[in-house]
Amino acid sequence: MLGVEQWAEIRRMKHVEGLSQREIKRRTGVHRDTIRRTLASEKPPSYGPRARRPSKLDPYRAEIERLLDDEATLSGVRILEEITELGFDGSKTILDDHLREIRPRYLPLPRSFQRTTYKPGELCQFDLTEPRREIPVGWGQTRKGYILTAELPYSRAFAGALIFNKELADLAWGMNRCLSRLGALPKRLVWDREGAIHAGGGRPTDAFAAYCGQLEVGWIILDPGDCQAKGALERTHRFVHGNFEAGRSFANPLDFQLQLDQWTDKVNRRKHRSTRAVVSERLAAEHERMRALPTELPDPDRRWVTRVPPQPYLRFDRNDYSLNPHLVGHRVELRASQDELTALALDSGELAASHARVFAGGLTFTDPAHQAALDQLRGERKRTREPTVEIRPLARYDALIPA
Repeated sequence: MLGVEQWAEIRRMKHVEGLSQREIKRRTGVHRDTIRRTLASEKPPSYGPRARRPSKLDPYRAEIERLLDDEATLSGVRILEEITELGFDGSKTILDDHLREIRPRYLPLPRSFQRTTYKPGELCQFDLTEPRREIPVGWGQTRKGYILTAELPYSRAFAGALIFNKELADLAWGMNRCLSRLGALPKRLVWDREGAIHAGGGRPTDAFAAYCGQLEVGWIILDPGDCQAKGALERTHRFVHGNFEAGRSFANPLDFQLQLDQWTDKVNRRKHRSTRAVVSERLAAEHERMRALPTELPDPDRRWVTRVPPQPYLRFDRNDYSLNPHLVGHRVELRASQDELTALALDSGELAASHARVFAGGLTFTDPAHQAALDQLRGERKRTREPTVEIRPLARYDALIPA
């Protein structure tokens, strides 16, 4: 059969050059009957579907359909065993080709997706991703961390914060930092079913609901396994690992955060592949549709009350921190932020402790003032416990014992 190009060439020779069919035959070598049909045809040639040839599998098609009807996911190996017992002697290749064609008819309809469009200032997507390497935290130690990521899907503006725990106090601190970097409040925060966020049944935990209430924003908690609903952020995670982390080294958590902020500023100035627009320009337009950040963001610090134990140390995040030994037995309010750990006596308001927070573990930190107080108290207790012993002159013993 002629190809389309040769069909067009024969018609050109006849109608443009005015050649006879004999001359066309001489130049192309095509049979004169084919030339005659080509000149009579107004449509280019096309290949239709070929008739299906008989297959060794034909007598067993009904049995295959019965097996799939009973169990749609039955493997090709098991189906081959079943029909082999019935006399099939063909290869597994023709069976696999046949199963690829008919199996979808027996499976549930696959999930389909529609193109998602975002309104300015409508959503902010949050998630967690793990750095590929543990973060140096001092004292010769490293620790697994998490990058809390945030992205405005309309402008694709991105922010990230390094944390070391998935409790809401750490997540809230990370969200505060990301929202501050993005510069405005969206209408709703999008999270998957993180333990500190999701209470079950699609409902938020009380702490997360309180956080959103303080910001006066709504929330969306995604269905299980529905990572596609925040696909913009999932793609950014691959960009973070491949572009930010690759080829970098970090001295400590502060250095990691500093380099992450600098990289974030850089990528927010680029032209985004999906939107075909500069991220910072779309972010500026998005700010016009968003609410300004409140003067004070929700307080993310951990707070709890305890009594100063006889051994005046507090265990927090795998470390021991000293407390004022003069306050043993007193109730103190402890406050732990990402930077420091403080304690105040509830009855007097006296400062019971102030320590820089350390993310390394298995360490003990003693304030020099607390150690001096301990030494003073120990000395006083030692002096009160010593008995008074009379010291007599030796001459008195000489008088009692004859020479």
